[in-house]
Amino acid sequence: MLVTKIFQFDGAHNLLEYKGKCEKLHGHTWTLHVTVEAEVGRGGIAFDFNKLKEIVTQNVISVLDHSYINDVVPDPSAENIAIWVFEKLKNDLPIHGIRVYETPTSYVTYRP
Repeated sequence: MLVTKIFQFDGAHNLLEYKGKCEKLHGHTWTLHVTVEAEVGRGGIAFDFNKLKEIVTQNVISVLDHSYINDVVPDPSAENIAIWVFEKLKNDLPIHGIRVYETPTSYVTYRP
């Protein structure tokens, strides 16, 4: 079973290696989907949404929300943010995939 929790955070970044308007400092309201994979167990639950929320909020959202993301993630493209999120969560969650939306219509999916 795949279980997904959706999060949002606000953060600014700039892409130093990018030639165009994104090389300038700017911000987004980012949307993050964290999907875990687990078997349906006792009580019909595969993975507790509250536990997922607690772990992601503590390890990711509390770090990135209202931050200058360049101070946290080197070269903070959506792709690199997705990889960073995976690295922060991989020891605590059975990650199936990470999706990072930079805008409502533009996102990346990282599936390790």
